[in-house]
Amino acid sequence: MKTQKLEIGGIPALLYGEESRKVYLYVHGKMGCKEEALPFAELACPAGYQVLAIDLPEHGERKNGPERLLPWVVVPELQFIDQYARVHWRQVSLRATSIGVWFSMLALQEKALRRALFVSPIVDMEDLIGRMMQQANVTEEQLKAAGEIPTTFGETLSWPYLCWVREHPLRWRTPTQVLYGEADELTSYAVLDRFKRATGAQLTLLADGEHWFHTETQLAVLQVWEGAHL
Repeated sequence: MKTQKLEIGGIPALLYGEESRKVYLYVHGKMGCKEEALPFAELACPAGYQVLAIDLPEHGERKNGPERLLPWVVVPELQFIDQYARVHWRQVSLRATSIGVWFSMLALQEKALRRALFVSPIVDMEDLIGRMMQQANVTEEQLKAAGEIPTTFGETLSWPYLCWVREHPLRWRTPTQVLYGEADELTSYAVLDRFKRATGAQLTLLADGEHWFHTETQLAVLQVWEGAHL
């Protein structure tokens, strides 16, 4: 498969596929990288698309870079990538995973996308932060006073982050397909069902599926699902 290495405004990117008027923007999740777009590209490119994948801050080639994985950093970057895409392609779609979904929706909610494919999406960051605060036995008053509080489960709770989330609500209108594992530990089914009813998203459930799709069975389901909804 034709693969081009790019740098778009200082952001490392990979472009998969032969020249086309249609592109999928691929946004990975936490611990991911642009190279993980290859299996999706192997499905999308023969169907007439190109796939443009980037490294988010603190990931891939940017692992030791100065930028942090914070919404006020990532959202403008994704908007810049979207602007680049609209100069080079007539039709833009989105394929995103986990927190990459949340960042992408914040960045692109006012943009005209053909469709979106979301895998294990985080769709309500305030709910997720609230549950992490409960798990860490941290109150809002404590977090506000401290600014940041590290947790025993590896996440750092942040008052500025929570405030930013509350100040930037989502209004998602793009036709969307969602693949969700019923054992997802980050997004509850109740939260996802609210998102589905609010946006009209179509939901595919994987019994016993986890937030991270990594087993042979999970990856096979993912591939079939992607191929069916391009």
